[in-house]
Amino acid sequence: MARAKMKHARLLKTAHRYLVGGVNSPVRSFRSVGGVPVFVKKAQGSRIHAADGRKLIDYVLSWGALILGHAHPAILRALSKAIKNGTSYGMPTELETQLAKILVDAVPSMEQVRLTSSGTEAVMGATRVARAFTGRDKIIKFEGGYHGHADHLLVKAGSGASTLGTPDSAGVPLDFTRHTLSLPYNDFAKVAAAFKKYPKEIAAIIIEPVAGNMGTVLPAKGFLKGLRKLCDRYHALLIFDEVMSGFRLTYGGAQKVFGIRPDLTCLGKIIGGGMPLAAFGGRREIMKVLAPLGPAYQAGTLSGNPVAVTAGIVTLQWLKQHRVYPALIERTKKLCVGIQDAAADAGVPVRINFIGSMFTVFFTEEEVTDYETAKSQDGGLFRKFFHAMLDQSVSMAPSPFEANFVSVAHTDQDIDRTLRAVRVAFKQL
Repeated sequence: MARAKMKHARLLKTAHRYLVGGVNSPVRSFRSVGGVPVFVKKAQGSRIHAADGRKLIDYVLSWGALILGHAHPAILRALSKAIKNGTSYGMPTELETQLAKILVDAVPSMEQVRLTSSGTEAVMGATRVARAFTGRDKIIKFEGGYHGHADHLLVKAGSGASTLGTPDSAGVPLDFTRHTLSLPYNDFAKVAAAFKKYPKEIAAIIIEPVAGNMGTVLPAKGFLKGLRKLCDRYHALLIFDEVMSGFRLTYGGAQKVFGIRPDLTCLGKIIGGGMPLAAFGGRREIMKVLAPLGPAYQAGTLSGNPVAVTAGIVTLQWLKQHRVYPALIERTKKLCVGIQDAAADAGVPVRINFIGSMFTVFFTEEEVTDYETAKSQDGGLFRKFFHAMLDQSVSMAPSPFEANFVSVAHTDQDIDRTLRAVRVAFKQL
């Protein structure tokens, strides 16, 4: 194990010379858990092949994108053919329309779609469309909810419904966030109070219908339905950020599970099959404000990239044809119940939130329902657990505020081996 860590340490040292912090996305740096990040050589199925030669059972899955597992044969075959036709055109293709039709057929709230290259771009587009359609400026988001790194959504929580957001990142001017209201997740009363204070100024609510960026947190009973009613009452739009939850809980997303129809939906991760691809869409009357039909501008040189779109088409077709969700949900439940039982046996305070094939292990005795309760967990215990699992070749999200994922490629044997590692880890705690 010491030799393995030395290998990654050497790679990180070299990376630091050329990449800021040695990484291209901050959570990869292991700052939340300490230690040296794992460098990957390749991956297959449920396994990551680390640069040190170890094979790790992977529950990060490119942060939820790889629902079919790593290097799925059907995707690789399709990509091999697609790339021979060229990597990018900057012109329309039939493939873009094919993927858009799949999305419209799968997600009832989406009548028209705009493809982008990242979830951040999709959210930027959706909020711009919401403001253009309503003629209003203010956006409600929720504490702990991450919607990409657009300036107006990198917001600290205010001290109540009457307080506007302040920047949560250096380099973001205060003016960029002054129209953003950040409220507690699952607190309907504060959302209602915000609408009462700004009845004609709120353009939209944006929410992860199942939060994944404060760890997996489920909506309280009636919360999403209440938001829908508020938006209808005050003529605001409801935006579901399903970049993470889209096609992760079922075919069609969280909105299908909860029976709530948003006005706009943002998708990413799974719909790209592991390639850089995302989308936003909604009712035709709303989407027509988008250029080239309307005044709200959005563009992207690589939007609808033919290689990425190919991976997305294959992934979504495979999910629909093979009816994977019952088995995927059952396997996730088996893992989470097993972790909870192991924690009880070891006397370790643990709460596990899970739905579909998403889950998070919170080291707390308190029920986790929002960002404040997520922050109450024991970060020190999480760090020890994370490294104990990694030492046993199980890779989980390197932050206590992230979701983990199960894929079609995970077998019952993978789950059993993971649970054995969990029991060892809990004994060490």
